[in-house]
Amino acid sequence: MEIKIQHQPSQEVIEELGIENWPVWQKEASKFSWVYDEQETCYFLTGDVIVTPNGGKPVRMAKGDLVTFPAGMSCTWEIISDVKKHYCFG
Repeated sequence: MEIKIQHQPSQEVIEELGIENWPVWQKEASKFSWVYDEQETCYFLTGDVIVTPNGGKPVRMAKGDLVTFPAGMSCTWEIISDVKKHYCFG
C-alpha cells in the first residue's frame, strides 16, 4: 500500500478538487496509530508529519502537500509540528 504525495499542487488542481470546501482537521504534536477504513485525500495547510505504514518506510509530509492514503492501510502518525488539513474520504 502506497501513500501518494503531490508536493505544492497548482491552484487549478486545488480548485478542481474543491479542497477549500472540504472539512478541516487539526491536531497538536503527538504520535498515534491509525487505520484507514476508506481512502482519504488531504491537503496540509500547516504542520510537519511522518506517517509510517505498518511494515513500510516512513513518509514525510508538510504544508502544501496533497496526500492520498489507501483504504485498508494501518500506520503510525508522528506529528512533529501541529497539523491543520482539509480532508475528504472516499
